[in-house]
Amino acid sequence: MAQYSAEVDGVFVALADPTRRSVIRRLGRGPTSVGELAAEFPITLPSFMKHVRTLESNGLIRTVKTGRVRTCVLNRERLALVDDWLAEQRRIWEDRTDRLERFVTEEES
Repeated sequence: MAQYSAEVDGVFVALADPTRRSVIRRLGRGPTSVGELAAEFPITLPSFMKHVRTLESNGLIRTVKTGRVRTCVLNRERLALVDDWLAEQRRIWEDRTDRLERFVTEEES
Protein backbone atom coordinates (compact mmCIF):
# COMPACT_ATOMS: atom_id res chain seq x y z
CA MET A 1 0.00 0.00 0.00
CA ALA A 2 2.91 2.38 0.72
CA GLN A 3 3.84 2.54 -2.95
CA TYR A 4 0.41 3.96 -3.69
CA SER A 5 0.52 6.70 -1.04
CA ALA A 6 1.04 9.55 -3.53
CA GLU A 7 -1.93 8.30 -5.51
CA VAL A 8 -4.06 7.92 -2.39
CA ASP A 9 -3.01 11.41 -1.23
CA GLY A 10 -4.10 12.87 -4.56
CA VAL A 11 -7.45 11.11 -4.46
CA PHE A 12 -8.14 12.31 -0.91
CA VAL A 13 -7.13 15.88 -1.83
CA ALA A 14 -9.48 15.74 -4.79
CA LEU A 15 -12.31 14.39 -2.63
CA ALA A 16 -11.74 16.97 0.13
CA ASP A 17 -13.78 19.58 -1.74
CA PRO A 18 -17.60 19.38 -1.56
CA THR A 19 -18.03 20.52 -5.17
CA ARG A 20 -15.77 17.75 -6.41
CA ARG A 21 -17.55 15.18 -4.26
CA SER A 22 -20.85 16.36 -5.73
CA VAL A 23 -19.43 15.92 -9.23
CA ILE A 24 -18.32 12.38 -8.35
CA ARG A 25 -21.77 11.65 -6.89
CA ARG A 26 -23.48 13.00 -10.01
CA LEU A 27 -21.21 11.06 -12.36
CA GLY A 28 -22.10 7.90 -10.44
CA ARG A 29 -25.42 8.09 -12.29
CA GLY A 30 -23.69 8.20 -15.67
CA PRO A 31 -21.55 10.34 -17.99
CA THR A 32 -22.50 14.01 -18.25
CA SER A 33 -21.27 16.99 -20.23
CA VAL A 34 -19.23 19.64 -18.44
CA GLY A 35 -21.90 22.22 -19.26
CA GLU A 36 -24.65 20.16 -17.61
CA LEU A 37 -22.48 19.50 -14.57
CA ALA A 38 -21.47 23.15 -14.24
CA ALA A 39 -25.10 24.30 -14.40
CA GLU A 40 -25.71 22.55 -11.06
CA PHE A 41 -23.21 24.75 -9.21
CA PRO A 42 -23.34 28.49 -8.42
CA ILE A 43 -19.79 29.14 -9.67
CA THR A 44 -18.34 30.38 -12.92
CA LEU A 45 -17.39 27.92 -15.66
CA PRO A 46 -13.63 28.68 -15.32
CA SER A 47 -13.85 27.96 -11.58
CA PHE A 48 -15.78 24.78 -12.26
CA MET A 49 -13.18 23.69 -14.81
CA LYS A 50 -10.51 23.87 -12.08
CA HIS A 51 -12.49 21.23 -10.17
CA VAL A 52 -12.80 19.11 -13.31
CA ARG A 53 -9.04 19.32 -13.94
CA THR A 54 -8.30 18.34 -10.32
CA LEU A 55 -10.56 15.30 -10.58
CA GLU A 56 -9.10 14.39 -13.95
CA SER A 57 -5.46 14.84 -12.90
CA ASN A 58 -6.05 12.51 -9.94
CA GLY A 59 -7.66 9.90 -12.16
CA LEU A 60 -11.13 10.07 -10.63
CA ILE A 61 -12.74 11.11 -13.90
CA ARG A 62 -11.79 11.22 -17.54
CA THR A 63 -13.13 13.57 -20.13
CA VAL A 64 -13.85 12.94 -23.77
CA LYS A 65 -14.34 15.78 -26.23
CA THR A 66 -16.72 15.24 -29.13
CA GLY A 67 -17.06 18.36 -31.25
CA ARG A 68 -17.70 21.22 -28.87
CA VAL A 69 -18.98 19.03 -26.04
CA ARG A 70 -16.67 17.69 -23.33
CA THR A 71 -18.18 14.75 -21.47
CA CYS A 72 -17.04 13.60 -18.02
CA VAL A 73 -16.98 9.93 -17.08
CA LEU A 74 -16.38 8.54 -13.58
CA ASN A 75 -13.39 6.21 -13.15
CA ARG A 76 -14.84 3.80 -10.61
CA GLU A 77 -11.62 1.79 -10.37
CA ARG A 78 -9.82 4.80 -8.94
CA LEU A 79 -12.27 4.96 -6.05
CA ALA A 80 -11.06 1.46 -5.12
CA LEU A 81 -7.88 3.13 -3.81
CA VAL A 82 -10.01 4.80 -1.13
CA ASP A 83 -11.76 1.51 -0.33
CA ASP A 84 -8.43 -0.29 0.00
CA TRP A 85 -6.96 2.41 2.24
CA LEU A 86 -10.03 2.50 4.48
CA ALA A 87 -10.11 -1.31 4.72
CA GLU A 88 -6.45 -1.34 5.77
CA GLN A 89 -7.08 1.31 8.44
CA ARG A 90 -10.17 -0.52 9.69
CA ARG A 91 -8.17 -3.76 10.00
CA ILE A 92 -5.36 -1.99 11.92
CA TRP A 93 -7.76 -0.41 14.40
CA GLU A 94 -9.79 -3.57 14.87
CA ASP A 95 -6.57 -5.45 15.67
CA ARG A 96 -5.59 -2.77 18.20
CA THR A 97 -8.96 -2.74 19.93
CA ASP A 98 -8.97 -6.56 20.02
CA ARG A 99 -5.53 -6.55 21.70
CA LEU A 100 -6.72 -3.91 24.18
CA GLU A 101 -9.82 -5.94 24.95
CA ARG A 102 -7.73 -9.08 25.54
CA PHE A 103 -5.35 -7.11 27.78
CA VAL A 104 -8.18 -5.71 29.88
CA THR A 105 -10.09 -8.97 30.20
CA GLU A 106 -6.96 -11.01 31.01
CA GLU A 107 -6.02 -8.54 33.75
CA GLU A 108 -9.45 -8.93 35.32
CA SER A 109 -9.41 -12.75 35.37
